[in-house]
Amino acid sequence: MAIDRNSVQRQLIEDLAYAYGDVFGDAEIESAFNEAWELLSSRATVQNFLPVLVARRAREQLMARAQAEGRVVKHVPELLFVCVHNAGRSQMAAALAEHLSARRVHVRSAGSMPVDEINPVVVEALRERGIALNTAYPKPLSNDMVHAADVIVTMGCGDACPIFPGKRYEDWEVRDPAGQPLDVVREIRDDIQARVTTLLREILN
Repeated sequence: MAIDRNSVQRQLIEDLAYAYGDVFGDAEIESAFNEAWELLSSRATVQNFLPVLVARRAREQLMARAQAEGRVVKHVPELLFVCVHNAGRSQMAAALAEHLSARRVHVRSAGSMPVDEINPVVVEALRERGIALNTAYPKPLSNDMVHAADVIVTMGCGDACPIFPGKRYEDWEVRDPAGQPLDVVREIRDDIQARVTTLLREILN
């Protein structure tokens, strides 16, 4: 059953205004909600989760913009993992970084050409590591995300990621899990985990 936009818009915008009202004006907050709704309303496979996903997307975009524009102070390093579809490699890297860092970093992921859903074999491979992707979804790359990040890791997306001075960029040559069986995706997961572990050691020590 589809959720009526008007039935959730007022409450979500009110919540966002409570959280970000001292940083953003009403128009900017409403714009973040509208962008998130337009992006996700046609993609949500379980409509009951739509308000959760919209609220999360709007918060992520507002926080990225606030960080990019210097409106808030960053307390931990910001990592951004980018691949083409944000359905496999970048999702695994972000989930593993969050899982292994004990909240000492903040992590985002995005795709240069995001698809509608995360690769289910990737979901299964991460579940084996005790990591659930219940509310994760493929997200488009934005300049605010890149500008807010301290470290940007790309995997197979070529020149799609904009370059800003003062950032650390890495390009990881990691196999694409798309169309691969679970055994191969496990190998890709372990490769990414080794790279993430090295990266965390470098930026946290």
